Amino acid sequence: MPQVRIIAKNFMDMVGALPAMKLDKLYENAFICEAVLRSLPPLAKNYVLQMLYVDAPVTAKSMEEWVISDGFSKHKVAVDRLLQLRIFLEATDRKRETSYRLNPKFQRNLQTYLIYGGALPREPMPSSITVRLPTLDDLEAYAHDQWECFLLQLVSSAQVERPTNFSSSMMKVFQRGLLSAREMETPRLTESGFQFLLMDTNAQLWYIIREYISTAQERGLDPTDLISFLLELSFHAMGEAYNLSSLTEVQSKAIKDLADLGLVKLQQGRKESWFIPTKLATNLSVSLSDSSSRKQGIVVVETNFRLYAYSSSKLHCEILRLFSRIEYQLPNLIVGAITKESLNTAFEKGITGEQIISFLQQNAHPRVAERTPAVPENVTDQIRLWEADRNRVELIPSHLYEDFPSKEVFEAASDFAREIGGLLWEDSKKMRLIVRGESHQDMRDFLRRQKWYANLLMNGI
Repeated sequence: MPQVRIIAKNFMDMVGALPAMKLDKLYENAFICEAVLRSLPPLAKNYVLQMLYVDAPVTAKSMEEWVISDGFSKHKVAVDRLLQLRIFLEATDRKRETSYRLNPKFQRNLQTYLIYGGALPREPMPSSITVRLPTLDDLEAYAHDQWECFLLQLVSSAQVERPTNFSSSMMKVFQRGLLSAREMETPRLTESGFQFLLMDTNAQLWYIIREYISTAQERGLDPTDLISFLLELSFHAMGEAYNLSSLTEVQSKAIKDLADLGLVKLQQGRKESWFIPTKLATNLSVSLSDSSSRKQGIVVVETNFRLYAYSSSKLHCEILRLFSRIEYQLPNLIVGAITKESLNTAFEKGITGEQIISFLQQNAHPRVAERTPAVPENVTDQIRLWEADRNRVELIPSHLYEDFPSKEVFEAASDFAREIGGLLWEDSKKMRLIVRGESHQDMRDFLRRQKWYANLLMNGI
């Protein structure tokens, strides 16, 4: 999917933003160390493994000798990432030479993990206790339905058949920046909200989890504990059952919210209760660049502006309705058309033509995605033309000045407006000016001074 502004930070950026003490606390967990190692750029992983059994600091000049001339930019990116995550600790000696060494806690725990392996704090429950566990296909369908239900609640609660168990305050946290919150108006999707819908599921999940963690302290939870549990959860085996009684108080509170998001499925037995991780949970430590998490395209656009989406999803229908006219929906097919009226509605909501084109291209059905271009050129050109046609006139707040007492005052006012960059238009014959709205106060002060000066001249002072 295309890079979008509201996902400027991923999960590991959140980890890197933690205070030094909290980061060191995180690195006490061997699974966190492995998750962080997984997230690093390839060159940064190489540096960590090279220095894993080196106790002395390594100078920056020595590290630069490991890199060929063409790879220096990647070297800088790798070192910056390692410093941000406090995997590298930087030191400067008396000669002002910079050196790096691995964070002792991270180094020690990763060494132990690589030599002896790691064991999760909880083991899967035996099949004799857990009966009728869902199959992997059933689990994936459950996760998909839960996530779609949550997204529908996020952007259009009227469309949700079974609302989520999130409180209204939590939903407002997730909707922050995605929906407008003007008084006396029905909340509507913002430009950032549309960008959110364009993301793949993994990136959407990261955005929501980030909002969930950022408000943890307001709910009386430690963000570090939440991050640790979420990253640890990604190492659990998908489809296996884990006892709920093995969770801490913080984890027990979080697991119920994660179930609403579709990251885990909760089940109740005769005596025991357990949770079952889904693919969404195991993807938490997957890189955004991992193509295996991408969703398959569903959209076919024809040269006559007809649009076909092979999906039974209500969420897909709502997304397409943002910029197209939906004509009918069959059990597995949505049929619509891209019209000037439907696009103008989208433009009024702050959705741009390029965003719409990008969405159609990135979600093209595999049969048409193989073509170049995946979306007919006449359609993309017309979308841009309709947007340009709508943006031909720019509205600028302004003020009209007329009825000047003399030609001299008019010319002085005109020169002043030009000097401050506020002059939009002038008519010297009829002595009229149009000035930008933000320059109005300066113009008023100037004209008052001119009137005061004219009164002095009239009184012979």
